[in-house]
Amino acid sequence: MHERCDSCNTKFKIESSFFFGAMYVSYPVGLIFVGLAFLFSYIIFDLGLNITYLSILLVMIIFYPVIIRLSRNICINIFLHYKKPF
Repeated sequence: MHERCDSCNTKFKIESSFFFGAMYVSYPVGLIFVGLAFLFSYIIFDLGLNITYLSILLVMIIFYPVIIRLSRNICINIFLHYKKPF
């Protein structure tokens, strides 16, 4: 694997602090998923608290890979900017 990109000179190996930053970004992203699960299960469908808790747990288990990748995407776009060549 090349160390840097030939066209934009971006370093491919990201330091470990990037993953710590992505971890901090994943918390509010996860809260959005939890809030939506609560909104749909408890308020819209009027389910009980136990079923609501289980639905939140199920949503977090199912969408865990999505949350992790989305938080990494958000974190990398904060620090690295891609300029499209003309």
